[in-house]
Formats: sequence, structure tokens, C-alpha cells
Amino acid sequence: MRDPQSERRQLTRMPNPRVVVAVLALAGMSASFMQTIVLPIQSELPELLNASREDTAWVITATLLSAAVVTPIAGRLGDMYGKRRIALALIAVLVVGSVVAALSHSVGLLIVGRVLQGAIVGVIPLGISILRDVLHEDRLGGAIALVSATLGVGGALGLPMSALVSENFDWHVLFWMAAGLGGVDFVLVLALVPVSTLRSLGRFDWIGAIGLTVGLVGVLLAVSRGNEWGWLSPQVLLLGVGGLAVFGVWGWYELRHDSPLVDLRVAVRPPVLLTNLSSIMLGFALFASNVAFPQLLELPLATGVGLGLSLLVASLILMPSGLAMMVMSPIAARLMGSVGPRLLLVAGSLLLVVSYLMSIFFATQIWQVLLINVIIGIGIGLGYAAMPTLIMRAVPKSETAAANGLNALMRSLGTSFASAAVGGILALNSVSMGGAQVPTAAGFNLAFVFGGSAALLGAILALFIPTARTEPRPSLP
Repeated sequence: MRDPQSERRQLTRMPNPRVVVAVLALAGMSASFMQTIVLPIQSELPELLNASREDTAWVITATLLSAAVVTPIAGRLGDMYGKRRIALALIAVLVVGSVVAALSHSVGLLIVGRVLQGAIVGVIPLGISILRDVLHEDRLGGAIALVSATLGVGGALGLPMSALVSENFDWHVLFWMAAGLGGVDFVLVLALVPVSTLRSLGRFDWIGAIGLTVGLVGVLLAVSRGNEWGWLSPQVLLLGVGGLAVFGVWGWYELRHDSPLVDLRVAVRPPVLLTNLSSIMLGFALFASNVAFPQLLELPLATGVGLGLSLLVASLILMPSGLAMMVMSPIAARLMGSVGPRLLLVAGSLLLVVSYLMSIFFATQIWQVLLINVIIGIGIGLGYAAMPTLIMRAVPKSETAAANGLNALMRSLGTSFASAAVGGILALNSVSMGGAQVPTAAGFNLAFVFGGSAALLGAILALFIPTARTEPRPSLP
């Protein structure tokens, strides 16, 4: 039974804004850390789990699919039943998944744990929406920028930490660390983040959730496994075309539902639609560098293109990119107040264009790669700070979590497309050396061209984003 007096005390207490932002930022960093936790042991998983390389690839793919499916659904649930409540549920799922992975000795059980871990990504858009509910407008820009930056910071800090742990301890320790981090997140959110009071009307759209899940799984599986299975293979065509067909039926159904999972009428408004399309491009530009630069740094010097670094040293070279995102958060907030979020998104995208132009001509020394990645971090920091603000200015307050969840999904689609496209480009532009296929300089340059082109398209789309605000719809007390 709930204690009404306890709930009333929680609803009337004045939260410390800095504490709320810090707790939500830590939860966001935990979410991005889960995306990189297995990268140091990815190549060793077939031997560690006595499984084929194709089977162990699902350890990465499963988390991607889980995060993409859960994020928009969690946003809608947060708007309806309370953002903090759903955030706590996702963190609890992370802890369970981490324990399952820590106890696993087979690829199947590890995949189950990774599916559960992927749910934590939904905490980031929920956290951004909580900030809108509890913070004064003067503090909101900087807080959103900081929580958005955790997408890069967690990965940047997590990769060298994971590499260090995997080199010195049993690989299961990585997942016990994740469980401990999730436990800390749960306690802090429960104790320090206020209860969400703003709720949206209606009932949860279970059919819409199932349709979105089926469509996303089909499309993302086709994209993420296309290089391995063959883009014209029957399974890729079936998944891709089938997923798109499901999306068509799903969209028809959502437009006719009284309480849709995703309000497509809001989603197609120019401010929301153009921001989401720009988010796909920015996600692509970010992940193109995440795929290309680690390989460039770690390939042996004998290849003529690689810089011969270990995974740990390479991750330390890439780490300042995430730190630059965090440093940019207060600067982005001030800039947003003077130039607005739209121009901030344009500026961030153009910085990414500059970084990729530099990559084509100057990424031949370690310090050059370090500098380029700092510029990428600054650009992503500006762009990721602007996108949630643009979304929240264009949707009713009662739909902020769902709208931010959809925006996070768009970024995930961009990263998925980048992983497939850049992976395919490097595979096609490679030569055999010592019994292994090694990407060529031309392959890396083409990958950089794709990343820069996506960033440029994102800047062009952002230029056309209107700045009108939307009046909120009625909401439950």
C-alpha cells in the first residue's frame, strides 16, 4: 500500500537543482557506458564463450535493438505513469541484466543480459524530460546540455576503464561493475529526484508498441547485419522490406488511435520533423568517427595507414572527445540563450564538417587524431545540447518524454546506419595483409567523406527548423 502522506511530502519538497542534474547526468553516463562495456573483449568472445563469431556478434546487436525499442516506449510510459517511476524501472532492469551477464558462461545467457542492459538508454530522454518539469527555465539549457553530453562522456570514460579491467581481471568483473553502478543510480534517483507530477491523458497503446518493436527489429537487423549476411541476401531483404511494411501499417494505425504511442501529427510538425531528421544525420556523423578512428589508431604501423596503438592507449586518445562534450555543456547553454538552439545545432554540425575535412588530409599523426576528436566532441556537444531544447519547444509539456524518446531513437538510427555504412566501406576498400583484411587509406577517406556529408546535410536541415512554440494540451494533475 502507498503512504499518501509520504507521497505528498515528496511532491511538495523543493529539490536541489544541482543535485537533480548531477544524479540524472550520472544515470546518463551509466547508459552510455553500457554501449562500450564489451568492446575491449569483443574479439575474444568466441574463445571465451566457445561460440562462433556470428553468434557472439549478437552481444553487440542485442543491446542496440533493445535500446532502440525501449527508448520511445519508455518515453510514452513516463508521460503517462511518471518519468521517475519509469526511470527507476529501467535502472532496475539494468541491474538484473548486469547480474545475468556477470553469471553467464554461455553466449545465449550473455545475450539475454545484454538485452536487459540496453533498456537503460531510455533513462537519458526521461532524464531530460524530468529536468523540464523540475527546473526553472533559466537553469534548463545548461542542465539539458550536460545530460545530453553524457551520451559521449560515458562512452569516452567507459572504454579505457573497460580495457583496463579486461586486461587485468576476469571479464565477468565488467558486468559486476555495471550492476554496482546501476545500484548506485537506483538509490540516488529514488532518494534525490522528485516524483513526476505532470501526466498525459489516455491509455497505453500496446498494439502500437508491438508494431513499433517489430518494425524496428526488422529494419535495424537488416542494417546492422547487412555487411555480414549480404545486402541482397533473402534474410536481409525479408527483414528490411518486412520492417518497412510493418512501419507503414503501424503509421496508419497510430493516426487513427485515440491515444497513440507516438503522436505522428506532432512528429510531422516542421520543428519536430526537421530536428529529428537532423538528429539522424548527427548520429551518423558521430558514429562514423567511432567506427573509423579506433581502427585507424590500432592498425599496425606496417599497414601504412595504422598508428599501431593498443586498445587502452587508443581509447585514451579518443577520450578527450567525450570530455570536450562535457566541458561544452555550460558554454552551449550560454550560447543557446544568445543565438538560439537552431543556430547552435547548425554550428555543431558545421564543426563536424570541419573535423572530417581535417581527417581526410591530416589524420596521419596521433596528435592530429586527438585534435580532430576534440573538435568532434565540441560539435556533438553543441548539437546534442540544442536538439532536446528544440523538441521541447515544439511539443506539449505532457508529451516531452515521448518526444525526447523519439528523438533519441532517431539518433540511434543514425548510429546504426553509420555502423553499417562505414563498416561496409572499410570492408570493401581493404587489402589482404598477413592473412587479414586491412582497410586502405582510400577506405578511411571515403568513410570520412560520408561522415562529413551527413554532418553537412544535418546543418542544412537545421537551417530550416522553425522556432515557433506549441501551446500545451490539458494534462492530469
